[in-house]
Amino acid sequence: MKVLVAGASGALGRPLIARLRNAGHEVWGLAHRPESLKVVEMLGAHPVKGNALDRSGIFTLLEQIRPEAVIDQLTSLPASPFDLPKRLPADRKLRLEGGGHLFEAARTWKVQRYIQQSCGFYLDGEGELATEASPLRIGAPGTIGESARMYAALEKRVLNAPSIEGVGLRYGFFYGPGTWYWPDGAFSTHLSQGEISLIGAGSSTFSFIHVDDAAQATVAALTAPTGLYNVVDGQPTKMSEWLPAYANWIGAGVPSDLDEQEALRLMGEESVYYQNSLTGACNRKALEVLGFNPQGLPWLDR
Repeated sequence: MKVLVAGASGALGRPLIARLRNAGHEVWGLAHRPESLKVVEMLGAHPVKGNALDRSGIFTLLEQIRPEAVIDQLTSLPASPFDLPKRLPADRKLRLEGGGHLFEAARTWKVQRYIQQSCGFYLDGEGELATEASPLRIGAPGTIGESARMYAALEKRVLNAPSIEGVGLRYGFFYGPGTWYWPDGAFSTHLSQGEISLIGAGSSTFSFIHVDDAAQATVAALTAPTGLYNVVDGQPTKMSEWLPAYANWIGAGVPSDLDEQEALRLMGEESVYYQNSLTGACNRKALEVLGFNPQGLPWLDR
């Protein structure tokens, strides 16, 4: 199958290209910066220079390549999670507007299948693990709500177009090489420097996913039934458990405790919500349909 990957040089794009090629697909990788195009070429894919925000350029590229499937992994995330609020407008613009150009071009040039990156960590499981039927937390405070509304719009777009096979992959928090959650990642740096505290009870449940496992599920989604899939591991874990275990794994000190009221005063409602209101996600559908077999969290499996 001829597959175009947008956002091909990112932390997920790299193992995704490798797995697509190993599965025998012809892979084209869309990137904008010269160094990103070099990465795509080194991975053995056909590098394609383009900017998703350039509508006419994207339509021309799709006309020339004529892929059978498009995998939309467009993001504009900062190097540090602390900078996410400042980067969110650019990220939303790229995913909604740039991704919209890519999606419309795919429909125009009769792409058979479109796979959309979505979110498996801002789902509302109403106190239980969220399923594919669970809504996104569109009413959450701050950037959580903003991001949830963006993902909801992306899912609506890809699942409601009758002329294309739409798949939405609700990935958990990415960890692994090139991500925030890895020994050399930005989250680890902040934690080691004592810049991250456990707020209140830390009762949020997090669902993570290694980028290589996410890539495996994404390749399987090329031929799976359409719809939504929660692409998360099988270890949904409360913040109060995984944060100190993660700190120990990277050799950092035990995170300090911060009272909810003090956190509200210093960092606002979003910080308290983030650490105390999130529900993890259930991966049963992905296990059964995608043949998904995610690895265990390294900081919990020691």
